[in-house]
Amino acid sequence: MIRENWRIGLLVIFVLAAAVALFAPGLGGGVAANATDGNVTTGPTNLQYGLDLSGGSQIRAPLSGLTAEGVDVGPRGGNNLTGQVASELNVSTTDVRVRPGNGSATVEVYSGNVSQRAFASALQSAGYDIQRSDVSDGLTKETYDTAVEVLSNKISESGLSGGSVQTVSSGGERYVSIEVPNQNRSELRELVADQGQVKTIAYFTVEGNRTPSYCEGPVGTNASGNGSANGTGPTTCNVTALPSQQSFQDVRPVQQDQSGRPVVPVTLTEEAAKPFTEKMQRFGFDDPSNRTCGYGRGGGGHCLLTVRDGEVVYSAGVDPDLARSFASGEFVDDPVYQTSAQNASQAQGLQVDLQAGALPAPLNLKEGTSQYILPSVAQRFKGLSLVTGLVAVLAVSVAIFVRYREPRVAVPMLLTGLSEVFILLGFAATIGLPLDLSHIAGFIAVIGTGVDDLVIIADEILQSDVSTGRVFKSRFRRAFWVIGAAAATTVIAMSPLALLSLGDLRGFAIITIVGVLIGVLITRPAYGNVLRRLLTDN
Repeated sequence: MIRENWRIGLLVIFVLAAAVALFAPGLGGGVAANATDGNVTTGPTNLQYGLDLSGGSQIRAPLSGLTAEGVDVGPRGGNNLTGQVASELNVSTTDVRVRPGNGSATVEVYSGNVSQRAFASALQSAGYDIQRSDVSDGLTKETYDTAVEVLSNKISESGLSGGSVQTVSSGGERYVSIEVPNQNRSELRELVADQGQVKTIAYFTVEGNRTPSYCEGPVGTNASGNGSANGTGPTTCNVTALPSQQSFQDVRPVQQDQSGRPVVPVTLTEEAAKPFTEKMQRFGFDDPSNRTCGYGRGGGGHCLLTVRDGEVVYSAGVDPDLARSFASGEFVDDPVYQTSAQNASQAQGLQVDLQAGALPAPLNLKEGTSQYILPSVAQRFKGLSLVTGLVAVLAVSVAIFVRYREPRVAVPMLLTGLSEVFILLGFAATIGLPLDLSHIAGFIAVIGTGVDDLVIIADEILQSDVSTGRVFKSRFRRAFWVIGAAAATTVIAMSPLALLSLGDLRGFAIITIVGVLIGVLITRPAYGNVLRRLLTDN
């Protein structure tokens, strides 16, 4: 008995699994989708809802930068190319990336202030035969993938729930699409507008009136630069002590020190701890008496500056205990210290940037778009989507009963079609797929194509008497070949939409493909089993 009706049993198992995914507490993604400002509220299901059905903000913008492809690096392999190009363009070496290829390389510059002519000229000055026509606006897919990962981490570390980041293409251009439910547009823009590049600068007084060659230029937009701010004070020097977030192994949440100041405890990596300690010893930060910090006040001293996107957000002298650990070398074994910002809000942003990493290139928000959907409007969309689905089911039900006028055929057909949608909802809950209007359109398409396939099966079987199991199996096999071929065609047609970054069309394609596969592999065979038991004698 079970052996002959295993397809019905398989359908029942999947329906039960979908019910668990949809309604079991703690499963699925519905809790995250309904979180607001960190306060979790649960709904009747574990479904997540995207921007269209929950309200929130979306920002879609390209990355700023230029790309030169086919740079013939030859046997040199592009050695020193990054530094040469950065020097010619007067940008940081972190804003230039060389991606080696087969004998040639792709060079990117992550800045919106560099022209194609200037970029080509910089490559020519470095000894490479590159013309302006070889330089194009935009950046590589690998850079966009990195940006998506960093922005996803930023949203997660900021405590925003249900957000999604992806690369989309439109008109031959790539964009980063950021969607966060229950978040207003200005707050989301503030979160993603900056690159979040964080580095630590050693600022200290040097003897004599000449600035040593190892000293670097001004720290950032609010720095006084090397030397005295007014030309009469002590000569000072800036040296990069920690160049990026990659120097940090662990970043802890914002805390308060004994004076009530917000601080971010950090731990350096093993690779960064030793050279950092050597610089501290070389430049006098290992002397407990050098704890005075006069940065920003026209004075000298010894300061560690935390610089975020070229702006000094924190400056402080070295604690005597930390200085002694530099002097003894103990800091290398336990490389822990505290950084901070001028207020709690900046400290929180600093913590997020340290944990999430820096964007490889800034988002060009001027060339992008943004939108905000009121939660009240989204709730209306959600209600209308439910009504639309019910109308589709009702229309299909009426059509089925009008066509067959036979409850033994029509009722199993309708229930099988509904079970297909139910399983698909369970799939969405299981993977935490945020449902948008495009997904709802896919569900409606699945209802239509699913019932259409069941009609093909019923018509093929009911065209004449099927009292024996052999005749039933022959006709069901013919019908299944037809719907199998139709399903393969649908999957092939939808695959480009599902694989390419085409925004909302991707969601529609994914739901349609998964729905078709569920139908062909689970619900259609089960419906055949039901009809065989109802219409045959054996």
